[in-house]
Amino acid sequence: MNNYQSLFDTQKEFFYTDTSKTYEWRIEQLTRLEKFLTDNQKVFCEALKTDFNKPPFEQLFEITVPLGAIKYYKENLQKLMTPEQVEIPKGLEETGNKGMIYKEPYGVTLVIGPFNAPVLLLLEPAIAALSAGNPVVLKPANTTPTVARLFAELIPKYFEPEAVTIVTGGREEITELLKLPFDFIFFTGSSAVGKVVMRAAAENLTPIVLELGGQNPTIVDETANLDIAVDRILWGHMAISGQWCIAPGYVYVHESIAEEFIDKLKKSTIKMYGEDPSQSPDFARMISENDTQRVASYIIPEKVVLGGRFNVKDRYVEPTILYPSTWEDPAMQQEIFGPVFPILVYNDLKEIIEIIKRKPKSLSAYFFSKNQENIDYFLNTVSFGGGCINQTNLHCWIESLPFGGVGNAGIGKYYGKAGFDALSNSKSMLIGNPDLELDVFPPYAGKNIAKNLSVFG
Repeated sequence: MNNYQSLFDTQKEFFYTDTSKTYEWRIEQLTRLEKFLTDNQKVFCEALKTDFNKPPFEQLFEITVPLGAIKYYKENLQKLMTPEQVEIPKGLEETGNKGMIYKEPYGVTLVIGPFNAPVLLLLEPAIAALSAGNPVVLKPANTTPTVARLFAELIPKYFEPEAVTIVTGGREEITELLKLPFDFIFFTGSSAVGKVVMRAAAENLTPIVLELGGQNPTIVDETANLDIAVDRILWGHMAISGQWCIAPGYVYVHESIAEEFIDKLKKSTIKMYGEDPSQSPDFARMISENDTQRVASYIIPEKVVLGGRFNVKDRYVEPTILYPSTWEDPAMQQEIFGPVFPILVYNDLKEIIEIIKRKPKSLSAYFFSKNQENIDYFLNTVSFGGGCINQTNLHCWIESLPFGGVGNAGIGKYYGKAGFDALSNSKSMLIGNPDLELDVFPPYAGKNIAKNLSVFG
């Protein structure tokens, strides 16, 4: 017997009542979640600091972004739930038929969250799932134990178990959960674990969204405004100590501005985090000693132009700039997920884009330029989940921009309408004219079949 069978059965039986399909139930769950966040903002911020020293801005970000998503769905839910009439062949329409798309919830949904934004990236998918009418089982990351304990303590105080419930633990608990025939699974995490989740989902033909990661490229051409670009790129990489899936993974900078770029990048690092970032209240720690050791192993001393220090016990890796980097360097072999930043030099844009195109597709990509021809070439040639021009990272917090990966970086998109659609089955219906005679049935001899079929043309 699966340890979580009764939990699953409770939500499944509740889903069969059709209560979660109502507008009133969905709004009530969103209101409860809104209260959950506002009531407990302070304790969640403290937990984020405890688990890996998240600075105040990044703490608050994890609360305000989900609150923004709740606001969006509460304001737009009625419209999102309304069946949509679509065009159908003219002959059918003229004879009294119409085409409709109904959005219906999938059912019991498992949401597995990551450690790097353990509040935000657990709740964002849950908000979309609840808005779409799905009961939710939450599985927070076990590597942020303080946050996970808070969820386990507080969720039962705000939600009925048939609507939202929580399972804590690690690999063993996830393995048990994935054996159950969930109606939908939403996973955020590494590509390696994403493959495990996808294999498990395949056993029950469960639809999924996988939000994964990758080695996100950033290009700075010779026309870029370096004063703007440097701050945005540095913050994009170093926030959460580099531990977010949308962080710029490496930078290709044009050779004509490379030295100036490096000089400004070093100055920007000191401006943001001080001469000794280990004392900065704005610089997070690595999530584990193992990850600290892994990221530190990417540091090539002779290529360090700033930083390079680390302390495994303190889970600390200093913001480190490696220059000039090449594709042979350890830091270029995989997603870094830490504050080590390789900088490469180029002189031919088409040449490096050909290199990037042949790498696994990334979750994000960024391009800094004032040259529209170069921008268009980048956008039309490189495939990735989403990104920014002359900006980094912020695209993934805008409800009107569907967020997600492609290929190795993930499957499916969410946020805003895209999130509602992703967590809903689009039930396509032809509403027929009950009085229209359309004889396309055997026997066919002597019948003008072509005339009857013309209504479909």
